[in-house]
Amino acid sequence: MSKRIVEIVHEHILPIVEPLHVELVDVEFVKEGPNYFLRVYVDQENGIDLDTCGIVSEKISEMLDVVDPIAQEYILEVSSPGAERPLKKKEDYIKSIGKNIFVTLYEPLNGVKSYEGILLSFEENKITLLVTEKTRKTETTIPYDKIAACRLAILFA
Repeated sequence: MSKRIVEIVHEHILPIVEPLHVELVDVEFVKEGPNYFLRVYVDQENGIDLDTCGIVSEKISEMLDVVDPIAQEYILEVSSPGAERPLKKKEDYIKSIGKNIFVTLYEPLNGVKSYEGILLSFEENKITLLVTEKTRKTETTIPYDKIAACRLAILFA
C-alpha cells in the first residue's frame, strides 16, 4: 500500500517541482509510532533553502488536497536530503563522480556487503569505487543491480 502511495505522490509532485527548478530526490510514506509521515526530499544545484522548501510544501499540500491518495491522517514533511543524500537514480551517480559514497549490497560481493570510497565512474550499469583499506587503495567494480542502497558519505579528517 505505501509503495503505491509513494508512486502516486511522486508522479504528481514532478510537475510541481520542475517549474521551480527543484529536484525531487525521494518520497517516503512511513509509520513511526502512532503517526504516518509523508516525507518529500527536494534539492537544488547549490542546496535548497527553507523558503523554497516552504513554497514546495504549500504546492504539494494543495495537490494532495485535490488528489487525496492517502486515506489515513499523516504529517507532510518537505526537506533537504541532507549532506548524506541518497543516490536513487543513475543520474545521481553520474553527478556524484569524484565524491565519497557508502554503498550497501543485496548480497555480499567478494565476501563484503558494504563499501565506502570515492566514486570513480558509472559506466555500463556498473560503478567503480576507489576503496581505501588501511593504507592500501583498490578499485572495486559493483554491478548497479546489486546495490540495495547508496548515499553520499562525509569524510572526517
